[in-house]
Amino acid sequence: MFERIVVGADGSEGSKAAVRVAAKMQKTCGSELLILTVFRHHSLLEGSMSMVRPDDPQNLDDSMRAYAKEVAEDAKKIAAEEGAEKIRAFVKGGPPARTIVKFADEHQADLLVVGSRGQGDMQGFLLGSVSHKVTSLTGKPVLVV
Repeated sequence: MFERIVVGADGSEGSKAAVRVAAKMQKTCGSELLILTVFRHHSLLEGSMSMVRPDDPQNLDDSMRAYAKEVAEDAKKIAAEEGAEKIRAFVKGGPPARTIVKFADEHQADLLVVGSRGQGDMQGFLLGSVSHKVTSLTGKPVLVV
């Protein structure tokens, strides 16, 4: 039914639930499961004002990328615990909804799976959730968990 499933993972409980559901679907369909964690790029000004890991001289993007890798690997472990086998995890920088949709298009995904609420900030409250944006940006089926 589905050959390739993309699931967005941001470390929130909602995204962990989405990973579990996607893993069960992957196991049932024999699909390939692609886990995507997206981090937001920061400007030089934002980076210079950041207090993220002050003992670590990396710039903010490097710190965010490293954290995103941890989230992606954790999601991959969750999927494996659910019995999924064909799992790959990816990290990309950019606006979450657009990056998820672009990634799904580039990898010819048949289904996108996202949590209903992630770690969105006030911008998400004012402009809508990532899951809502994903559903409006793609013509592919989206399962919101």
